[in-house]
Amino acid sequence: MSDFKETVEGTLHAERNEKLKKVKKGPSLLSIVAKGLWKENPGLCQLLGMCPLLAVTTTAASALGLGIATTLVVVLSSLIISLLRHFILREVRIPIYVALIATLVTVVRFEVEAYFPALYDQLGIYLSLIVTNCIIMGRAEAFAGRNGPLSSAVDALSCGIGFSLVLFVLGSIREILGSGTFFMGASELLGPWAQALEVHLLNESATYLIAILPPGGFFILAMLIAFKNALELRSKNKQDKKLRIKARQI
Repeated sequence: MSDFKETVEGTLHAERNEKLKKVKKGPSLLSIVAKGLWKENPGLCQLLGMCPLLAVTTTAASALGLGIATTLVVVLSSLIISLLRHFILREVRIPIYVALIATLVTVVRFEVEAYFPALYDQLGIYLSLIVTNCIIMGRAEAFAGRNGPLSSAVDALSCGIGFSLVLFVLGSIREILGSGTFFMGASELLGPWAQALEVHLLNESATYLIAILPPGGFFILAMLIAFKNALELRSKNKQDKKLRIKARQI
């Protein structure tokens, strides 16, 4: 009886140690990517960065340009903050984060203004407002300040790409429905080779002006969120059905 008790206690102790190791090790890179791109997408789940999400996504090109700039800033800021996390005092971390992010945004704004003047004119003040984007500060506070450089960079990159995809899809739908075009201005963002991507799909008489107005942005974003929730609910129902079938077989 004592041997059995010792065996059980040893097994429980080993399981407890494995759980503690997993907690110390942190989430895997694959789970971090899945959260940033889909499960906890900043634009569809957390609803962060709503100001540029609805104001700049009137065309696919401007949406993609802002998405690339935001991704660049969030990756660089998260990487630097993760490297310096042991040297930043907790009491003054927020002002330091803001100063770092503001510096990076200023550099990115000057680069866009110098090399992509047309895109700079389209984005306007929203390029400078990346400083106040909750996605960047959120990743710095919730992840980069508590994890290593590699995990922080992967987390920032996945969140940036996820946010950029939402911007691009939203901008594409609004541009097609509101202007009848797709990816107009791509050559100014990506180079002359992208001029072949600029197409006219609908006549002006078949377009809907509300699509490129702020209310249209809210409607289309709500539809995208509903579509994502429907897919997740369908996947959950399939898993529950499989579990019920296995339970009956047992």
